[in-house]
Amino acid sequence: MAPAPANGAAHRPPPPPAPARAPQEVEDDDVTRGSHQPHWATVPFQVLLVSLVFIAVPGPLLIGFGPGWLLLSTLAVALGTTVYALLSWWNSSFGLRDDHLVVHSGVVRRGSREVPLSRLQAVDVVRPLLMQILGLAELRIELAGGDASCVRLRYLSRRTAERLRASLLAHAAGLSGTTPEAPEWPLYRLPFGLLLGALAFRLPVLGAFVLFLVLMVAGISSGEPGVLGAAVPLLLGLMQGFIGPLLRYTDFYASRSPDGLRLRYGIFQARMQTVPPGRVQAVQIVEPLLWRALGVARVDANVAGYVGERQMDSSTLLPVVPRGVAYALVGEVFPGADAARVALRPARRGGSAHDALGLDDRLFVSRRGLLCRVTEIVPLARVQSIRLTAGPISRRRGVADVDADTPPGPIRARAVGRDLAEARRVVDAVAERGHAARTTTAGPERWATRGEGRGPVS
Repeated sequence: MAPAPANGAAHRPPPPPAPARAPQEVEDDDVTRGSHQPHWATVPFQVLLVSLVFIAVPGPLLIGFGPGWLLLSTLAVALGTTVYALLSWWNSSFGLRDDHLVVHSGVVRRGSREVPLSRLQAVDVVRPLLMQILGLAELRIELAGGDASCVRLRYLSRRTAERLRASLLAHAAGLSGTTPEAPEWPLYRLPFGLLLGALAFRLPVLGAFVLFLVLMVAGISSGEPGVLGAAVPLLLGLMQGFIGPLLRYTDFYASRSPDGLRLRYGIFQARMQTVPPGRVQAVQIVEPLLWRALGVARVDANVAGYVGERQMDSSTLLPVVPRGVAYALVGEVFPGADAARVALRPARRGGSAHDALGLDDRLFVSRRGLLCRVTEIVPLARVQSIRLTAGPISRRRGVADVDADTPPGPIRARAVGRDLAEARRVVDAVAERGHAARTTTAGPERWATRGEGRGPVS
């Protein structure tokens, strides 16, 4: 699918009307009222999962005492898991109360959690392969407040998870939870051939593959099994660097909606990720050497709410995309900004010819790297602090580095080797313009109810 226009007026056909549903279906699907429990398939799912783990781990040891011991032990584990799963399912519930999500859980130690939806950062619907077979889904709700702030509602029906996701986003936008799901418009669909070629067309992957072939040929021709053993780590590295991303981003589809950027991808773990407006703190466009020949890039972001491993797992907005679409996405997540028009000035001394810095009224842009060119883009309204650093040797040379600090994530916007006077001017300009941008830009809470908020994404 061709990328949709990034800017301009919304010459877009209105979304198709939602199909009418019977009153009973609407009532069954209404997650905005009352208390709800996880799907009943939670119990057999947990029993099956624990039984398979038991057979796989201690099972080979128990089989030595005879098949009967293994069978009885497995039945005992399955029975105990069934009792615990039933009690856990019975004591688990969730529901919406005003502007809060209330979650009850626990068997021995009961817990109750009340989540203010005004602090919602992102909502993901995750469906591993076994859940896809059983028609289940997990809803992951990211909130402001650190690593312990993530709320996971496991083993919901797919329709319930998607309806609850829409209600949570509506509440976070300041709308009623019964508001119909916002329409969406296509942004980009990743062709499988482009994904396959881009993942293979990388220097580490090509180098590891050539070295793997050399070791295989050498081991077979010399008859030395030790040489073949040395190829195993290379094969594992290839699987992690090529097969893993291939399976993860197959069937990748990105769309734009008034409630944020929607991403769908994955085979063995299907995922629907929704990033509400204003949650993206910084963006980087990564262009490896061989990718530049293809005119494609990868787009990563620091997304508020994701921390630690979840931040790294959810930082990629577009895995492989034409360079023009990558810059168009920057205009989507940072409305009114045009990173492609920011003039970049190369470092005069102390840095390489590939280090550059650009600044306008909205964006701080830095570029670095020869083999892998990385362009880091931070809106001035999101800059948490601006730093000028210069060691003793750098001061004698008259150069300094400028860092634009953002919330945690893979992006660390830094311009190295700048002239000391220029670096001071940049720091002063970012501080002044950033203050002006923050005073004129509303926060990301309840974006749909503000008169100055952004309308439907065009």
